[in-house]
Amino acid sequence: MTDTNSASPCYVLALDQGTTSTRAILFDTSDATVAASHQREHRQYFPQPGWIEHDAEEILEQARECIRVVCDKACEAGISVESVKAVGIANQRETTVVWDRESGRPLHRALVWSDIRTRETCRALMAEVDGAEDHKRRRTGRTAAAAKGADRHDHPADRFRERTGLPISTYFSGVKLKWLMDHDPSVRDAILSGSALFGTVDSWLLYRLTEQRAHVTDVTNASRTLLMDLQRQRWDAQLLQAFGIPESCLPRICSSAEVYGTLSGTGCAWDGRLPIAGVLGDQHAAMVGQACLHVGTAKCTYGTGCFLMVHTGERAVPSAHGLLTTAAFRLGACAPMHYALEGSVAVAGAGVQWLADHLQIVGSVKEAEQVAASVPDTGDVYLVPAFSGLFAPRWRSDARGTIVGMTQFTRRAHLVRAMLEQVCFQTTEVLRAAESDLQQAGLALEHDALRVDGGMAANNLLMQIQADLLGMPVVRPRVGEATALGAAAAAAIGAGVFTDMEAVRALWQQEREFTPQIGATERQARHRRWSQAVERSLGWAVEDGDEDEK
Repeated sequence: MTDTNSASPCYVLALDQGTTSTRAILFDTSDATVAASHQREHRQYFPQPGWIEHDAEEILEQARECIRVVCDKACEAGISVESVKAVGIANQRETTVVWDRESGRPLHRALVWSDIRTRETCRALMAEVDGAEDHKRRRTGRTAAAAKGADRHDHPADRFRERTGLPISTYFSGVKLKWLMDHDPSVRDAILSGSALFGTVDSWLLYRLTEQRAHVTDVTNASRTLLMDLQRQRWDAQLLQAFGIPESCLPRICSSAEVYGTLSGTGCAWDGRLPIAGVLGDQHAAMVGQACLHVGTAKCTYGTGCFLMVHTGERAVPSAHGLLTTAAFRLGACAPMHYALEGSVAVAGAGVQWLADHLQIVGSVKEAEQVAASVPDTGDVYLVPAFSGLFAPRWRSDARGTIVGMTQFTRRAHLVRAMLEQVCFQTTEVLRAAESDLQQAGLALEHDALRVDGGMAANNLLMQIQADLLGMPVVRPRVGEATALGAAAAAAIGAGVFTDMEAVRALWQQEREFTPQIGATERQARHRRWSQAVERSLGWAVEDGDEDEK
């Protein structure tokens, strides 16, 4: 391991590109302290209900600005250019960008991971397997029940799960790319002619921020497309054919820690000097930053959404409980792939922001903790913010937002507290589903603690509620920017600053532990009540002929 405690300080820059903002953070690799940082929010576009878009050029310009400002701050602090060794990128996953190969200009606004305009695209992909099964039954004379029993898939949404670890869902970027090709002739023509390139935000930034115009992605981001064979870690020809996507537009798949190109185009002293040497999807970066590096360790990131991941080692564990099987990380070109089970809660911080911006019942996200703490409980009010359906483990796109249990006693504080509690209820459901999958695979969840990070993890009330509803400790690290730290750690490995994962483990330190304060009886009763509320949210968005999506 490189001696990061030597007389010469060593720094790595992390570029954390998220759903609502972009941050650049310069870390001291000896102790993970932050030497300098800068953050900018970008605009959210909502052209239609359920449609969410970003301006990829705006994201790029803000990334450049953040890097320039941090570089200037570092120079002012006396940090030499030579002591900064590499850049790592963490990015919002599944958000889809298509751009011109020559000019580098986007051909359409980026489709954000939570955008659900692709419901019909998903139905069409699922209908193909239903149609094939109907034809097989007619040809062989099998009954529908017998055919279902013989099929390896339980539901048409699982058509690609064996190879990708994922269900067919509006969530994933391959479906978004197919929608763009089906609905925007200019995108389709450019893709088919070879003049356009596709990528998630990591690929977009690498293409525009490297001298080499590197068109690459890492295994974690590629694993979220529905186009990559999860075991072979390469684009799958049959999947590409099913989606009608030519491989020529796709980025090259690399590990999460290697040199992809040299930083360029930011207008700062680091241009032409720093290798970009680490790339991870944001949740995978948080796993690394939280040092969840062995089997059974779990982390949960509380941001715009809420994302829980459990490390399953070098083994891809299939889920029978509605979770995703995904890449965790691969820290080096010659390193083995590590896998994880993941469950996503669509609305976490976004729900509190909704209370502030749209309902205006709190003045800010920061105020929400104080308001929620002004009452001892929710007054039997339960809020299910299924604005775009429910994600894992239920996968119900027909669900919509519901508030139940209100009486004349109900005050705004009860609604705010209910919004916090729903995050914890859904996170608990995901962790219990992961625990069941691990047990079926002969593995075990580490019950010592759930490691937490993200902006909402600073909310002490939320973390205490989470510990209460989980019935296990919740641990918050000293470095709250786990996603950025994970990107920096991957870059340190890719650039040779760190030679193994032990250096990453050494960076993690506990800041606070929250322990359960309620008993099992109360915990079970509250979960039963939550389940009743969820049942009342289901089926609201179902149209004639729709089937439940899992």
